[in-house]
Amino acid sequence: MEERHILSIDLKSFFASCECVLRGLDPFTTPLVVANAKQGNGAITLAVTPYLKKQGVPSRGRLFEIPKNIKYYIVPPRMSSYIKFSEQVVSIYLDYVAKEDLHVYSIDECFLDVTNYLELYKKTDYELAKEILMKIYEKTHLTATCGIGPNILMAKVAMDVEAKHTNDGIAKWTNNDIKTKLWNITPLSKMWGIGPRMEKRLNNLGIYKLGDLANYDKYKLKDKFGIMGLELFEHANGIDNSVINSLNFKPKDKSYSNSQVLFKDYNGNNVRLIIREMVDLITKRLRVNNKQTLVIGLAIGYSKNIGGGFYHTIKLDAPTDSSKIILNTCMLLFDRYYNGSPIRKVGVSVGRLCKKDCLQLNIFDDLESVKKEESKNKTIDYINDKFGKNTLLSASSLLDSSTIKERNKKIGGHSA
Repeated sequence: MEERHILSIDLKSFFASCECVLRGLDPFTTPLVVANAKQGNGAITLAVTPYLKKQGVPSRGRLFEIPKNIKYYIVPPRMSSYIKFSEQVVSIYLDYVAKEDLHVYSIDECFLDVTNYLELYKKTDYELAKEILMKIYEKTHLTATCGIGPNILMAKVAMDVEAKHTNDGIAKWTNNDIKTKLWNITPLSKMWGIGPRMEKRLNNLGIYKLGDLANYDKYKLKDKFGIMGLELFEHANGIDNSVINSLNFKPKDKSYSNSQVLFKDYNGNNVRLIIREMVDLITKRLRVNNKQTLVIGLAIGYSKNIGGGFYHTIKLDAPTDSSKIILNTCMLLFDRYYNGSPIRKVGVSVGRLCKKDCLQLNIFDDLESVKKEESKNKTIDYINDKFGKNTLLSASSLLDSSTIKERNKKIGGHSA
């Protein structure tokens, strides 16, 4: 595959840095923690400043885990502000590359394919990366780091492993660095795509460094881990054939989709609430446009420290706009394919759309119940349209893991 020039850019200690910028503070000298203090000492720290990280405070933990001798102060998260900062940064990226050459990986991290722009700007990939980081700081006062590589994987790992420790926050890895840098990564969980559980399973095979994995029998890895085993082998050898365009899913036929990058890692329990809320948004759109769907899809992206995820669809026997049927289908896909990893992205899509000309029931449907659900949904839609999207919400929307109120404040969201 042709070598590309990929930039992997991450906004340093994003939530905590945003809070410092809003308060006129320096994140490199300020001991600030972003957390919900109302939850007590067990509250999860959503972010800490680089100053605290240097003192050994992890970015994700609980307040009681911070050493008693370290003085700090706590500020509550302001997600709407972080979204605005993220949108500002994305607009900077789009000043340099077209939309199809940009992939928003998370609220604070993006991939840019600058291969076709180097001649235009008369710059090397390193020079262009440096200019973009400077532009981010000039416009937002946020500090970013950047990994450069011949593919998405190498750029990401260069950023994770080396860029965060260089003076200018930039590290470039080429294929010549595979044996000298990539293979020396240890423990294995420092590698993008390998979590603690996979690390333990690989350790049991005598694999402790990435070089051990790169030189292991790939067919034995396939027997042990299936297709994932071959992917692990390829990644350990710096091979990644994915391209930015393939990461930006675009349905071929007429469809509606809704996706979001979560502000923290979710698990198999609290992510169900997010799926439910996204299904509500999708089904409202179906009702507004008098459409029904025959194909339902669910996309799950794992935490950026793990990588990967899945996207699967199910074709229905009959078209529907029922939130109950669409939600049950999404939950079926989730239970079938979810592997227990922490989750950072969720997407719900409905395809093969058709006009809703009549009400079609199957033998298990009760006509009165279906009509009652339709009437209820129309009433909720009417009230929310007239008085605001957050006027009538489910009780679950009051839970900490809910994101619907914040999403409703945004116009449009991630819809297609």
